[in-house]
Amino acid sequence: MKADLKTKATKASVKDFIDAIPDETRRKECRTVMQIMRAATGVAPRLWGSSIVGFGEYHYKYESGREGDWFAVGFSPRKSQLTLYLSSGIDRHRPLLKQLGPHGTGKGCLYLKRLSDVDLDVLKTLVGAAADFHRRG
Repeated sequence: MKADLKTKATKASVKDFIDAIPDETRRKECRTVMQIMRAATGVAPRLWGSSIVGFGEYHYKYESGREGDWFAVGFSPRKSQLTLYLSSGIDRHRPLLKQLGPHGTGKGCLYLKRLSDVDLDVLKTLVGAAADFHRRG
């Protein structure tokens, strides 16, 4: 049973998407995160849906039979925070998160109010670990 996800990879321009972000600081943060994720995955970014920049792609299949395609790591510039998607799950990264700086978490999301508040070296390690999770299969 393949899931009919609303959020799928598109052919829309990631550059145009980032350039259209009204807040200059958020645009700069997105460009920095984009560089980190590209370095970690070795692949070019793609726009998923209308507001998520994703890197890499993998196929998942749950025991329930539900399956689909998703990106390994990605981000979305929200107005109040920058949302990073780590599809490897957040729990496995708890030791690194303790060193990151101010943040919030969801099941597979990391929420940052300002990129300048966190340790970028820790963020690079965290994104790299999430990307490696899918390379190892």
